[in-house]
Amino acid sequence: MAELETLLGDLTAESAELDRLVRDLPPADWARPTPAPGWTIAHQIGHLTWTDEIAILAATDAARFAELVRAAQPRAGTFVDEAAVEFAAAPAPELLDRWRRGRGTLTDALRAVPAGTKLPWLGPSMSATSMATARLMETWAHGQDVADTLGATRPVTPRLRHIAHIGVRTRDFAYAVQGRPAPAEDFRVELAAPDGGVWTWGPETAAQRVSGPALDFCLLVTQRRHRGDLALRADGSDAADWLTIAQAFAGPPGTGRAVGQFA
Repeated sequence: MAELETLLGDLTAESAELDRLVRDLPPADWARPTPAPGWTIAHQIGHLTWTDEIAILAATDAARFAELVRAAQPRAGTFVDEAAVEFAAAPAPELLDRWRRGRGTLTDALRAVPAGTKLPWLGPSMSATSMATARLMETWAHGQDVADTLGATRPVTPRLRHIAHIGVRTRDFAYAVQGRPAPAEDFRVELAAPDGGVWTWGPETAAQRVSGPALDFCLLVTQRRHRGDLALRADGSDAADWLTIAQAFAGPPGTGRAVGQFA
């Protein structure tokens, strides 16, 4: 429970940071295009609102969540975008209020999940702790699109560790969605943390290694920056290959961002 409470606090803080960016925007600015093709700021917040709401459903009514997934199967490649379009059509104040209410409800719902329970999801099922981590990652990633649109610089915080952890843990998933086998050996990942420390994953003796700033790694695994624009080092051909396909989010391979797009 202590780990979950920490995550829920960090999720609340990450949501508040994005809320700060959008709360005073005039309605016209919600229609500004973001780096995600075809998505405005309203689409970004609409997507987070919808995914928070279906996460609540997963945590509180697994049968209804399963029915939602079954009904969406004929539109498997489009229903996520369709939901963003639907939610983005609401007036900005209504969408913002709905997002805020959903965030609070999700926190309460995850806190109430019995220990050891696995929650269904659009990808593999997960614990309440993993769901909170995934929601934080999504909030940070879509918040980056909003920040890039507005030319805003967000603080680099220790919350990045959660996102980096997902990025490391989804290594094999990134290969799977590419239809490729993952390397058999473990990789070593060493990231420079915002507080000057080092975050590590994998055996110290691993031949395949990735290192660099934690922020850059998080931008890479959420596909918010091109590999060529980041100060990440890969030692070993498999590690270098992974950095070209790394993907922390569920769903098909993303298109990422163009090299030099934010230069």
